[in-house]
Order: sequence, then C-alpha cells, then structure tokens
Amino acid sequence: MQTKIKGIVLCFLLAIPAFFLGRQFPIVGGPVFGILLGLIFAYWKRPAAFNDGISFTSKKILQYAIILLGFGMNLFQVFKVGGQSLIIMIFTLAASFLTAYFMGKVLKLKGNVPILIGVGTSICGGSAIAATAPVIKASDKDMAFSISTIFLFNVVAVFIFPALGHAMGMDDMNFGMWAGTAINDTSSVVAAGYAFSDAAGDYATIVKLTRTLMIIPITLVLAVYMTHKAKKGQGESGEYSIKKIFPWFIIGFLGASVIYTLCASFHVIPQAVFDALAEIGKYMIIMAMVAIGLNTKLNELIKNGARPILLGLCCWFAVAVVSLICQYFLMM
Repeated sequence: MQTKIKGIVLCFLLAIPAFFLGRQFPIVGGPVFGILLGLIFAYWKRPAAFNDGISFTSKKILQYAIILLGFGMNLFQVFKVGGQSLIIMIFTLAASFLTAYFMGKVLKLKGNVPILIGVGTSICGGSAIAATAPVIKASDKDMAFSISTIFLFNVVAVFIFPALGHAMGMDDMNFGMWAGTAINDTSSVVAAGYAFSDAAGDYATIVKLTRTLMIIPITLVLAVYMTHKAKKGQGESGEYSIKKIFPWFIIGFLGASVIYTLCASFHVIPQAVFDALAEIGKYMIIMAMVAIGLNTKLNELIKNGARPILLGLCCWFAVAVVSLICQYFLMM
C-alpha cells in the first residue's frame, strides 16, 4: 500500500478544487472538473512513484465510492429501476453488437477489435474489455486499440451528455436512464449523471450497476464459444473462471443498500450518517475522475488510428439513439 500513497494523495489534492468548483458550478459538476484537472496535469512528466496510486484510485477507489453510494439507495428503488431498464439494455446490447459486427466488416478491422469495442460500448467500457479479452484470447494490440477508443468516448460523453439532456428537456429519471444505458464506463456514467443532477446521478448509477451484470452472460457465451472453437480446432480445453470477471463491488453496493433500506424503514441510524457516507462516496468519485484524466493523453489515442475510433463512434451513436427510442416508446 505504501507504493500507492503518493498517487492517492495527488488525486485527493487535485479533487479539492474540483469539488468546490463543482459546488460553484453545479451544472458542470465536480467529476467533470476532476477530469479536466487530470487531463491538464497528465502532460506533467510526473515521477513513476505516483503511477501505482493513480491506477489504484481510478479502479479501486471508484469501486469503494460506488459502495458508499449504496448508503443512499433504497433497495426497493434499485429493483424497480433495474426492472425498468432491463428491456432497454437488451435492445442496446443488440444494437451495439450488430453495429460492431457489420461496421467492423465495412471498415475491414481485423482481429478481435470489433468484439471488444462492441462489448465495451454495450456493457461497461474498459472493465468489460478487460474481462472479455482473455476469454476470446485478444492480443495486447487489440486491447490497446479498444480500450483507448472506448476511453475517448467516455471522456466525450461526460461533457456532451448533460448538455444534450438539458437541451432536450429531459427530467432526472429520463436522463439517468439514458446515461446509465448509453454511456460506456461506470465512472463516466456517474460523472455525467451527477453533472446533470444528484437525482439523475443516483438513478444512472443504479441503471449502470444493473447493466454491468450483463458482463456475466456475455462472457459466459463467449467463453463457451471459444472453448468449443478451441476443442474443435486444436483440441484445447480452454479455461474460464467467473471469479475473474464478476464485478464484486456490486455485492458491496447491494449490501450497503440493504443496510440503508432496513435502517430507513426502522429508523435505527440517523439519516445524517447515511448522507455523510454518500457525500464521501461522491468525493471519491471526483478523485477517480482526476486519476482517469491523469492517465489519459489524447494525442496517443489519436495515433491509434481512425478506423477503431470510427467504429467506436458508430457503436456509441447506435446505443445512444436506441436507448432514446426505447424510452420514447416504452416509458413515455
């Protein structure tokens, strides 16, 4: 843990001005200012001693933040929202994979890039790509192209989705559903949601956590397919472990929600305690946004080539539009 302290402290300190700027300009939000500060300081040639802590903040601290947000979520509401979003998730999954398949052929992308970008767009960005890549035996190059492409649209989404939501006159629930089903990565969903409003952020987080669970069936299907292909082609058995791909922080989020739901029903713990825990979670999200910005260099993403970016744009557009269409016909 000592090797991570410097990076964590850096993210904590940069999150302070982002937090107060977010309070001063709530329509932008602390997470967006966190990403901006991270992007600015990404061009500082920092000592390598900071890297472990920055990586830890962007991954683990974000997960801990999501768990703390559970202390502000009523479990009955979680089940209600998850049920409402399930049908939209099915349509957006189909839209992303079909777009990735056909546009991948049109753009003549080789390897597993179309699959990885399709998975990343439809489920949860980089974590879904990281979970899927070993299953389909993707190369490091394919992963680099896919993660950088997805990450580019994660950053863009944080800036344009809240503005588009306000322009279209969306309410908190509609925007939360849209952000939760159409933005790739959990961190960007949370950032965009809370940039729109606290209520939209809460709603988007629940929808996104439900959507994250789709990693399980998708990777299972791919694992079965790849195992069958390996056995047929080379006689290999293939190995697969659900432990490696299951988002365990969701268990923590649900546990926190159970505690909050029970305590809210029986008034065992003052509401102020839960409000404080949720507020700490939101600050940790800003820290994670800073870390993500620090690990992003836009010029390197552009160097990866135009075709993966174009494929990512097509998938992203398809998911965003299908989500809006589904909401219009199913929820209006």
